[in-house]
Amino acid sequence: MSDQTPSPQSPLYLVDGSGYIFRAFHALPPLNRPDGTPVNAVYGFCSMLLKLIEDLKAERLAVIFDAGRLSFRNEIYPDYKAHRPEPPEELVPQFPLIRDATRAFALPCIELPGYEADDLIASYAKAAREAGQEVVIVSADKDLMQLIQDGVSLMDPMKAKKIGLEEVMAKFGVAPDKVVDVQALAGDSTDNVPGVPGIGVKTAAQLIGEYGDLDTLLARAGEIKQPKRRQTLIDNADKARVSRELVRLRDDVELPDPLDSLHVGQMSAEVVLSFLEQQGFTSLVAKLRPHLGASKPAHGGSSSSAAAAAAEDMRAAVRDYELIQDEPALAHWIEMATEAGIVGFDTETTSLDAHRAVLVGFSLAVAPGRACYVPLRHVAPRKARQGALDLGAAGEAGADEGAPEQIPVDRAITLLRPLLEAPGVLKVGQNIKYDMIVMAREGIEIAPIDDTMVMSYALDGTRHGHGMDELAQIHLGVTPISYDEVTGKGRDRIGFDEVPLDRARDYAAEDADVTLNLHRLLKPRLGPEGVRALYERTDRALVPVLARMERRGIRIDRDMLGKASREFADGMAALETRIHELAGESFNVGSPKQLGEILFDKLSLPGGKKGKTGAYATGADILQKLAADGHELPAKVLDWRQLAKLKNTYADALAEAVNPETGRIHTSFALTVTTTGRLSSNDPNLQNIPVRTEEGRRIRRAFVPEAGHVLMSADYSQIELRLLADIANIQALRQAFREGIDIHALTASQVFGVPVQGMDPITRRRAKAINFGIIYGISAFGLAQQLDIPQSEAKRYIEAYFERYPGIRDYMERAKADARAHGFVTTIFGRKCWTPDIAAKNPALRAFAERAAINAPLQGSAADIVRLAMVALDEALEASPLGARMLLQVHDEILLEVPEAEVEETAALVKRVMEDVVSRPVPYVVEVGTGLDWDAAH
Repeated sequence: MSDQTPSPQSPLYLVDGSGYIFRAFHALPPLNRPDGTPVNAVYGFCSMLLKLIEDLKAERLAVIFDAGRLSFRNEIYPDYKAHRPEPPEELVPQFPLIRDATRAFALPCIELPGYEADDLIASYAKAAREAGQEVVIVSADKDLMQLIQDGVSLMDPMKAKKIGLEEVMAKFGVAPDKVVDVQALAGDSTDNVPGVPGIGVKTAAQLIGEYGDLDTLLARAGEIKQPKRRQTLIDNADKARVSRELVRLRDDVELPDPLDSLHVGQMSAEVVLSFLEQQGFTSLVAKLRPHLGASKPAHGGSSSSAAAAAAEDMRAAVRDYELIQDEPALAHWIEMATEAGIVGFDTETTSLDAHRAVLVGFSLAVAPGRACYVPLRHVAPRKARQGALDLGAAGEAGADEGAPEQIPVDRAITLLRPLLEAPGVLKVGQNIKYDMIVMAREGIEIAPIDDTMVMSYALDGTRHGHGMDELAQIHLGVTPISYDEVTGKGRDRIGFDEVPLDRARDYAAEDADVTLNLHRLLKPRLGPEGVRALYERTDRALVPVLARMERRGIRIDRDMLGKASREFADGMAALETRIHELAGESFNVGSPKQLGEILFDKLSLPGGKKGKTGAYATGADILQKLAADGHELPAKVLDWRQLAKLKNTYADALAEAVNPETGRIHTSFALTVTTTGRLSSNDPNLQNIPVRTEEGRRIRRAFVPEAGHVLMSADYSQIELRLLADIANIQALRQAFREGIDIHALTASQVFGVPVQGMDPITRRRAKAINFGIIYGISAFGLAQQLDIPQSEAKRYIEAYFERYPGIRDYMERAKADARAHGFVTTIFGRKCWTPDIAAKNPALRAFAERAAINAPLQGSAADIVRLAMVALDEALEASPLGARMLLQVHDEILLEVPEAEVEETAALVKRVMEDVVSRPVPYVVEVGTGLDWDAAH
C-alpha cells in the first residue's frame, strides 16, 4: 500500500471493472448501508481490490470501466447490444460508488467515451507487452480470451482461477488467436452480434480448424459439402465480416493514462477510511486501519469533525496561488491534477450568460491552498480611471501590443482537454453546469463531475443559500475575495478580461481552492445524512442533462411574437380608453399611485388601504375582490395588466432573448432554488407563461420546432393527487388510479353520495376543487370563494371529504407534526423541504408554513420524480437511434423536439421510461401529445 516505484518484474493487473461489477452484484446477497443505499456490489468490489493489492502483492494495477452503453461498434452495427436489459434498479446507484471506491484506494480509474473497457484492456495489454511487462487481466469475460498469449493471462477474480490456453480451447475449440473468427461465425445473442445463422461455437471451431481463418473460409465457402451450410455461409458472408469487427477488440486505442502511471498509489487513511465508513463496511475498516497507521476512524468518524478538519485545513493552508503563463507550467499542473485524481475547476468569463460568455481564463486547485490561474484572453491595460482600477482594451488577448503574456488559447485548450475529459479524474465545481456550457463552446465535455452547490442543496435544501461565498462563510469560516473587489462597481466596473493578472490570479485561484475545500467538507456528509442516493442518482446526474438542454435551446417564431406584441398593444390601448371613460379622466394606468387615487379617492370604492409611502395598495388581490363585487374599472385594469405582462415580459422580451449565434432561446435551469426541488427557469423564465387564457396560449404557439420536426409534450397526469393517494395510503384512491377511474367523479360520488353515471358536471367540478385544494391545505373560506358558495356549505364539503378519506387528515396532521419536530418535511426520496415559520407566533405565517408542510412532500416528490425521469430519458434517448432530444422542463412536463418520422416510436419510449422511473403502489401515468408548436403539443 505504498507509492514506491514498482519493480520492473511486477505484473500489470488490468481489472475489468465493468464486468466485475455485475459479477459481484449477482454473487453477493443484498446489502444496504445505513441510509438504505444498496452496496453489495461495492462491498465485493472493495474486497476484490484489497485482495489483489495485498494477497497478490500487486504493485501495478488499473481499474477499467465502460464509459457508457454506446461505442464505435454502434456506428458499425446500430443494433449492437440493443437487446441488453437495463441494469437492476439496486445496482444503478452502485456504479458511481464503485468509481469512488477505486479512487479512494488510490488506483487509476480509467474509461474512455466511444470505447468499451475491453478495448482499453487490449490496448494497455499490447503496450505493456511491447514494454516487456507481464499482464494479468482480472476478468472471466470470454471476449477477453482472444488476448491470451505468452505473457498475457486472465484471472477469474471470483474463483481466483487462472484462465489460459487450456481453458480457451475448452471454451472455443481453438487457440486464442482464432477466437475472433469463431465468435464472428457463432455470433453472440447477449451482445446482439448476428454471426451466421445456424452456426454455433462447435461448428465454427470445426470450420476454422479446417480452413485456417475466416477470410479463407468465406472465400472457399462454395467447397463446403453440406448444401445448407454452404448456402448459409455464402448468403451471410457480410454478416460474418461485420460480426468480426464487433467482437475483435481494438488494441490501438490512444491510452487515456500513460502506461507508467498505472500503479498502486499511496492510500490516504482519511480518504479510504471515510469512504468505507460511509458505506458501513466495518469489517473492511477494521482490516485496513492498522495497515494505514490509523488508530481511529477518519476525522473521528463524524461529519462534524470532518467539517472542522476541512475548515482548519483551509484556514491553516498557506495560499500558494500560481499564475500560469507558459505551456510547461500548465502541463505540470495538469499532471498534478491527474495524479491527485480530483481537481477543483472554475472558469472566468465576460458574462453570466454561459451561451454568450467568452472564456477569459480558468483556475485549478489540487490541495488546500494549492491553486493556479491560467489567463487566456486578458487584454492590455489602459490609463487608470479614478486611479483605482486598470482598464483594458476590448478584444482577444494578443490583439493589442501590451497584452499580458498568455498561453495561446488553442494550445491551452488542447492541453486542458485530456484532464477535463479524463474519466479517472473527478472535476469539482461550484455551479459547474455553467462551466460545462462555457467549456463545451471551446470543444471540451467535462466529466465526471461533482458540484458543491448541488451537493449543499441535497444536504440542506433551502435552509440557507448555496452561493460559494455563503458556503465558505458557513462551513469554512472564510470570506472570499468578492467580484466587486477586482472589477469595481457601477459605471467604474471593468470586465474580468481587464483585471490585472495578479489580482485575477488571487480571485480566480481562490474560487477553485474554496470549491475543493467545500467538497472535502460536504461529500463525507452525504452518506451519514441519508442523501447520497438523492445527490448522485438525481441531482448530480441531472447537471449534465440540463447543460445539454440549455445548449440545445428552443426555436422561436419571432414574426409570430411581433404580431402578438402589436395586437397586445392594440388591446391595451382599447382597454386604456375604456378605463379612462370609467374613471372620468385620463391617468397613467400603469401607476399604482394614480390608480389608487382614482379607485379610492375619486370613485370611493371600498377596501382602500394606504401603505407606509402614503399610496393605496392596488395589488392583484385587491383588484380581484373589487372586480368580484361587480366594479368594472378594476376588472379592466386586471385585463390591461395581463396584456402588459404578455407584451413586455414575453412577446417583446422573448424576441430579444434569441441568441444570434443559434437562432434559439437558451433558458437557464436552476437546480438549487426552490424549497421542494422543482427546477426554476430564468434568463428568460419559460415556466410562468400563462396557459389558461387565449392570449397566454398565443405565446406558447410561438415556440416551434425545426423544420421536419414536431414538439412533443410528456406530462405526468395528476401526479400530486396520485402522490397523495400513495403517501397517505388511501386505498380507494389508489385503486381508482390503478383502474383508470375518473378520480374527481369518484370523489364526488364518495363525498356527495351521488352515482358516477350521469353525474352533474357542477358536482364533479366541486369535487375537483376539493381534490386539488386539499393538496394546498385549502380552507372553507378559500373553497367557498373558489366555488362561489356559502362558507358553511364549503365547510360541510371539506368535513364530508375527511370523513370519507380519514387517512388524508391523518397525513396532514402527521406532516405538520414532522415539520414542528424537525423544521422540515421530506419527499419520498429523502429531500428535506424546510418550513422555517412552522413555529412562528404570527398566525398567518404559521398557517402558511403548515400548508407548505402538507404540500411540500407531494410537490417535492413530484419534482424528484420529474428529475429522475429527465435523467432516465436522457440516457434512453442517447442509447437509442432516435433523434429526439429534450428541450424544456416545466413543472410536471418535459418538452422534446422529435423528427416527424419518429413520433410514434419516440412517444412509446418516452411514456415507458417516464412511467417506469419509479415503482410505487400508484401508477404515475404520462400523457404524450405532439404538435407544430408548444400549445398544440400540450
